[in-house]
Amino acid sequence: MRAKRKQTAMEKDDLLAKRIQDLAASAQNRGCVLFSDFLNLNEQNICHQTLHKLSWVSWEAFGGYEEAERRMAAFIPDSPLWEKDTDDSCAVSPSGTVYPIHCIHICPRAPRFAEALSHRDILGALMHLGIERSTVGDIAVTEKEAWLFCSSRFSGLICRELTQIRHTQVTCTLCVMNGFSYTPATQTIRGSIASIRLDAVMALGFGASRSSLLSLIENGSVFVNGKMVTSNAFSLKEGDIVSVRGKGRFRYRGAGGQSRKGRIYAEVDRYV
Repeated sequence: MRAKRKQTAMEKDDLLAKRIQDLAASAQNRGCVLFSDFLNLNEQNICHQTLHKLSWVSWEAFGGYEEAERRMAAFIPDSPLWEKDTDDSCAVSPSGTVYPIHCIHICPRAPRFAEALSHRDILGALMHLGIERSTVGDIAVTEKEAWLFCSSRFSGLICRELTQIRHTQVTCTLCVMNGFSYTPATQTIRGSIASIRLDAVMALGFGASRSSLLSLIENGSVFVNGKMVTSNAFSLKEGDIVSVRGKGRFRYRGAGGQSRKGRIYAEVDRYV
């Protein structure tokens, strides 16, 4: 059974790699920017690995805001002949590429009586509407409201049909992305580490021992800037975002100064 599941996962990975190659080739042949669905961390890693072999491909990934975890890949031809029609509701990457990504603000109709809704609650309500996971990006949740990044194809449906999450009546409003910015909440963690190796910085960021984190690195559960890293000796650079399945993620802020015992003082911003 395990071997069959592994084979199925490999087949899915192969199909995604082929889809990525087809999108890249189509973008170049048609002279227009084409986009993938939202990709999770493992799918982004497959994208990196696939396109690394295709030196002629120009591409980038964006999820609606700078620190987004789930992202669309954009395949950009040498000389785009045209761009898709857009409006102020579409997200624009730092490079200026317009993405078919909309942001929806979800808030309770009666905040005083609203439940505290979780990421799982909102995602479950979307799946109940028939919205596929690949068309939904990050869901940023605060105590009683949320911001949902999704494919522009389904934003109208979500705004019309998503009226209740669990027992809470909600209102969904399309955000104007021109001038919009979202910065996720973080907690700054400071401490001393033996080196800037991946396992040492992870131990600081997650408050765990280095030995307990080794299996996560070795089994492919750790990603740095969307790329899978399987070596605990990997050295982080300032600004790198480390994501770990089942634990969360943090941004490495950098290191400076040493203790009397030669340990390095470092800081990370852990996403909460």
